[in-house]
Order: sequence, then structure tokens, then C-alpha cells
Amino acid sequence: MSESIEIETPIEQVFEYLDDPHNHVEVTPSLSSVRNVDPLENGGKRLEFTYGMAGIGIDGELVQTVHDPPRRLRFDMRGKLDGEIDLELAETGGVTRMTYTGTYEIPGRVLSSVAEPFVRRYNERELQTTLEDLKSRLETDER
Repeated sequence: MSESIEIETPIEQVFEYLDDPHNHVEVTPSLSSVRNVDPLENGGKRLEFTYGMAGIGIDGELVQTVHDPPRRLRFDMRGKLDGEIDLELAETGGVTRMTYTGTYEIPGRVLSSVAEPFVRRYNERELQTTLEDLKSRLETDER
């Protein structure tokens, strides 16, 4: 799953906002908590999270494998959901294009194969809402 959005905010400010895991709770509706944030040697972070998917609370861990200011943040997702989240930033004339790419496996013990198409659509809508919330938050803070 991959989506992009243009944000009328300089790339450094977008990266700085995304680099604080607690800010993700503000813009991601189903992300209910981020906790135990620890710095890593690569400049990134390791953290625990709780994400609600179709009414099910899912706990997991994110480990930032790429921390490349102000262009990229990549996380390995571990726990009931295994996968990767990649945030890429590019700037043209003060407008930042942020591309979110998420790949993950929905485990059978969490959801049946009947529910999987619903959950995928739910997550696609969730991603779109997150990107719109991020844009709104950063463009409003900017002005």
C-alpha cells in the first residue's frame, strides 16, 4: 500500500515532525499509543505501539532501520503485524511530497481470510486520512 501527498511546508519541518513518534498519534486515527521510545545509534528510534485495526487492538514494535534527514524514515514493524513502513520526502519550491509505503502481513490468528479484504480497504482509508491529517496539521502550524 502506497500513497503520496503534497504539503506546503519545507522538507526539514515535515521531517522534524515525522521524526517524533508521539506526533504520529496526532495524525493517525487508529494509532492509540506510542510508548517506550528509545534512541538508536543510527539516529532513529525503537518504540512500542498500539494500533486498532477493525476493532482489534494490536501491539507491536517499530525499529527504525533508516534515519536519513530530511529525506527518509524507514521502520521494521514487529509483533502481531510484521512488515515495513517507509516514509520518503522530496521538496520542490517549498512544497514537500511525502510518500508513505507500508507492507505488512495480516496474520490469520488476528483476522480470518473473509475479513481480510475489509481490513485492507479500512487500512487504505486510514492511510488517506492520516496523510490528510498530516497535511492539515503541518500547513496550519506553518501559518
